[in-house]
Amino acid sequence: MEQFISAFLKGASEKNFHQLAKEFLPQYSALISKAGGMLSPETLSAIHKALQEGKLSDVMSQIQEAIGAAENAVLEVAVIGESGTGKSSFINALRGLSHEAEDSADVGTVETTMYKTPYQHPKYPKVIFWDLPGTGTPNFHTDTYLDKVGFANYDFFIIISSSRFSRNDALLAQKIKDAGKKFYFVRTKVDSDLYSEEKTKPTTFKKEKVLQSIRDYCLANLNDIGVTEPRIFLISNFDLGAFDFSKLEETLLKELPGHKRHMFALLLPNISDASIEIKKHFLQEKIFLEALKSAAVSFIPFMTFLSGFDLCQQEQCLKEYRSHFGLDDKSIEEIAKKLNIPLEDIKGQLKCSDFWSLVKDDSIIAQARSAAEAFCAIKGGPGSSVIQALKVYYGHIQFLNVVVDDAKHLLRKMETVNVA
Repeated sequence: MEQFISAFLKGASEKNFHQLAKEFLPQYSALISKAGGMLSPETLSAIHKALQEGKLSDVMSQIQEAIGAAENAVLEVAVIGESGTGKSSFINALRGLSHEAEDSADVGTVETTMYKTPYQHPKYPKVIFWDLPGTGTPNFHTDTYLDKVGFANYDFFIIISSSRFSRNDALLAQKIKDAGKKFYFVRTKVDSDLYSEEKTKPTTFKKEKVLQSIRDYCLANLNDIGVTEPRIFLISNFDLGAFDFSKLEETLLKELPGHKRHMFALLLPNISDASIEIKKHFLQEKIFLEALKSAAVSFIPFMTFLSGFDLCQQEQCLKEYRSHFGLDDKSIEEIAKKLNIPLEDIKGQLKCSDFWSLVKDDSIIAQARSAAEAFCAIKGGPGSSVIQALKVYYGHIQFLNVVVDDAKHLLRKMETVNVA
């Protein structure tokens, strides 16, 4: 990053914009996860073109617009399933809520959804999961169902079953496909099937064989009722880290638009190191873009004093990262109760809970650095840009790495308790 910022400023001063355009794409590609990034191909193309033409103001406008779109993205997910299939449990799991939480979706073996019901994500209010009536309800009519539930508003559909998918599910999937929307089949309660199989056939039980049998049955079932090459994901709502949930995450991320992909990545639960790393990649991408924006703004004299990465902004940044990774105060309290461990013991193991220990530096070098930063901010120009870009980048990265390490540490502790 440091080399790229230096090259960026050098290229801008020498008007070597073609070289800038050439270096931007590899640097950006190295930051994003295999699921993709927040910038759409159109935005990347626009930034590349603006760099080639030397229009740095257009570059920064594109970056600001992309960040704004990602932060304000509205994501609406439709979840369809009959009573008892685990539809509500699935929604609660994605929202990070227990079934006893105040705003959780109703869970039961009787049909609790006769009309579409919205469930807002507790941390990301612009993300809404819609609990839709199942295809087996009396009011279900294939020809009018999608219009009645307002299909145009949803970004994708998840069709849930805990046994076999019905012909109505297949007809509905075809209607969704014809409407130009994405749909995914989710087979829930796989853990219950494994438990039953092991109890009834203890000597011949083989987990992978049973899972393959469930998958083959679903595939044959859907093929028989007219769905070609269906994408099926085996899920346990009570153990998201097992089976196909990670594959479902990756598939959804790849197929969502860039700005909505970023929002969806942030709400994913910390079920594995892989899911934590995906979230980290998306935030690294945003940090990179924000550092470039800061470099441009800091060319202007005194602007750093108005928009610099000061202590208040740093503290807010750390709070946001803690929230993204489920390490905010409220979440830590819930984890402590779940693990039956004193809250202070949990906090004592997390470096991210003490902001001042991360930013306090009374050394002479730090004081000299602050003085140089203030002096350059008054003058503006390349010196100020380099200092601010690197300050923004490394300041964010420091917080992000600390929070990610803490999230993985807490995940290990929860896994150990669950195994015990």
